[in-house]
Amino acid sequence: MFNMYLVFTTLFLVLILFAWGRWRYDLVSVLALLFLTLTGVIPGDEAFLGFGHPAVITVAAVLILSRSLLNAGLVDSIARLMARSNGRLQVQLATLVAGVTVCSAFMNNIGALALFMPVAIRIARKSKASPSIFLMPLAFGSLLGGLITMIGTPPNIIISLFREDTSAAAPFGMFDFTPVGVVAALVGFIFIVTLGWRLIPRRQGSLSQEDLFEIDKYLTEVVVPADSKFAGKRLLDLGRAIVGDVTVVGHVRNKRKLPFFSPYRTFQPEDHIIIKANPEDLKDFLDITGFELTASKKMSTEDLRSEEINLVEAVVTSNSPLINQSARSLNLRSVYNINLLGISREGARLDARPDRIRFRAGDVLLLQGRSDVLRNVMSSIGCLPLVERGLRLGQPRRLYLSAAIFAAALLATTFGLAPIQVAFMTAVAVMLLTGFVTLREAYDSIDWPVIVLLGAMIPVSRALETTGGAEMIGMAIYGLAGELAPWATLMVLMIITMLLSNVVNNAAAALLMAPIALSIAKSLLISPDPFLMTVAVGASSAFLTPIGHQSNTLVMGPGGYHFGDYWRMGLPLSLLIALITIPVIMFVFPL
Repeated sequence: MFNMYLVFTTLFLVLILFAWGRWRYDLVSVLALLFLTLTGVIPGDEAFLGFGHPAVITVAAVLILSRSLLNAGLVDSIARLMARSNGRLQVQLATLVAGVTVCSAFMNNIGALALFMPVAIRIARKSKASPSIFLMPLAFGSLLGGLITMIGTPPNIIISLFREDTSAAAPFGMFDFTPVGVVAALVGFIFIVTLGWRLIPRRQGSLSQEDLFEIDKYLTEVVVPADSKFAGKRLLDLGRAIVGDVTVVGHVRNKRKLPFFSPYRTFQPEDHIIIKANPEDLKDFLDITGFELTASKKMSTEDLRSEEINLVEAVVTSNSPLINQSARSLNLRSVYNINLLGISREGARLDARPDRIRFRAGDVLLLQGRSDVLRNVMSSIGCLPLVERGLRLGQPRRLYLSAAIFAAALLATTFGLAPIQVAFMTAVAVMLLTGFVTLREAYDSIDWPVIVLLGAMIPVSRALETTGGAEMIGMAIYGLAGELAPWATLMVLMIITMLLSNVVNNAAAALLMAPIALSIAKSLLISPDPFLMTVAVGASSAFLTPIGHQSNTLVMGPGGYHFGDYWRMGLPLSLLIALITIPVIMFVFPL
């Protein structure tokens, strides 16, 4: 009994820390695992068995395969077709949501959303519509698509293998989720493209670089006079001398734009320097350096580009190392050789000094640097580019080969030729050997915080079951809904799981609710399958908040959404999914 209450206390604190968000969920999960191990609830020799669990291996394999398909250009070809979409706004919206929903059924939904977001923003800017109309529907579409197959989302994989671990039955198959998932996705799609998008507040979002960051108001061209004390000095020396928010963003010599500036490049007399600064900092800069203003034309972002130098908008992901750090503390310019020109949060430019602002997930950054550096640095800083991204248009032979490798893994799993973790890891090995993905890309594509979360929480979930905690919670829910019909009990379980998934990671919600669902089924003396399937749907239906799923977080900044915007479309969508899927679950998986 003592161990059970110890697990309850631990999970209560875990949920609070998950919702608080100050500490990353992978760290919280490891601390919970260590605490329950040190207190003897989890045997020491079983503490880290979760990291070898088939669910962990399968999730990692799916992430790598998703990256391989992206590299092959398979999904980009679909996105290219979406980009050609013309006609009414509602038709364009339907085309985009349909595309991301289908792709999310077979690949990581974050990867699918990251590919379709730039397409949606490009269409919004071209049609002079608010990106907020497109981006939240895209995020929700990626969640709906994940419901369709076992590999569509981590909760499906967790529930499938949990069935094998606890029910002495085979795991759910690749397409056992499809009847319920297709109905949910189809109903959700119809709702989003007919009524749902009309419920979204029209936010400014990232209409254009100029409108979003107002960068042209802060650009000034100055010239280095021969008598300046900084003539012959390095950019590094200038940086040490100036005060305030002043950034050198361009260098012209003899009417030729020089390549992206090194800290050790020297200034020569008559060089023209483009700087970004507000009027107060500009005056101090001129006083310190002796540089002189030029009578040049009004500057714009085009003056910051050249054949080698480019600007890119990028959104900070949930797992970015930038979160809670500032550009100054990270030394973005010296370490990554990029300039931070502006930050937008919830659709509004932050007027404080960009190098002092601590980044948050969903922030949109305007970055400047060499084109090749910008491409390579995105994964290192945990950001996804918006709009300024070229589509990979793969050769037909490589497209077919990558699709064939992926299809072979699906068929091997579907027909029981190999366990899913073996089939998909074999496909990963083939993708590596055939050059569709490099080792570095494979490791970079894995969402390591989710892997650590799964590995740590699987033993904690088992402890909830072995100590009797799951049975006690299940009996409490049974007591609450025991006088109701089984469908009503499933509805209660669905709502609880949905609410939990909106404040914690969806994989954690599935791990916590699966043993409780199993306990309720045992109390009712009926099949656990409909209850496990209910948890799978509920855990992947995080439509109420921007923190419930990374897809929701990713679109928050580019769409200019506020925290309270999500429930406007998310609440009716959640209720609709619950009302529609419960009858389908009971039909496909009889009690």
